[in-house]
Amino acid sequence: MKRRAAIKSLFIIAGGIAILPSCSGEAGKASIQLNNLDINAKQEDLLAEITETILPKTETFGSKELNLHLFVLKMVDDCHNKADRDSFVKGLDRIDILAKEKFSKEFTVLSAQQRTQLLQYIASSEKETDEQRFYDITKKRTIQGFLNSQYVMKDLKQYELIPGRYNGYAKVEESTDKLS
Repeated sequence: MKRRAAIKSLFIIAGGIAILPSCSGEAGKASIQLNNLDINAKQEDLLAEITETILPKTETFGSKELNLHLFVLKMVDDCHNKADRDSFVKGLDRIDILAKEKFSKEFTVLSAQQRTQLLQYIASSEKETDEQRFYDITKKRTIQGFLNSQYVMKDLKQYELIPGRYNGYAKVEESTDKLS
């Protein structure tokens, strides 16, 4: 009996040791691995709210349900140059500052109308700023992620493989041109 209890305890300890590395993730870091960006959890949540403002939930899924903010982060991390990544992070940090200047609140507590107004204000800026560059990148990647998502490609689009359906009753017009 003691041997069985010892083996059982050994398996429990081994299982705990195997699970331990997954529990030791740094608190406050982004939920996905990023090689070139340094994004914390608060910035990730802010980005999720911004992408939800760009593509809100209607009769179709919104940005949050499709995790498009993670797509945006991964695309910026992997596909953009250092200057774009720096502008992206600086612009993301400036969003809350602009929200406090215009509405005296953080972006995450603004109403949907105020969020839209703030993003339109950023987009309409005449000079090239980090906020505007951030918004352009985020909007482009959010729309790209939505259009390429499994939800859109399988549920919204009805794609038929080429050559498509066979219709034996289709009327064929005779051509008067003769091939030589």
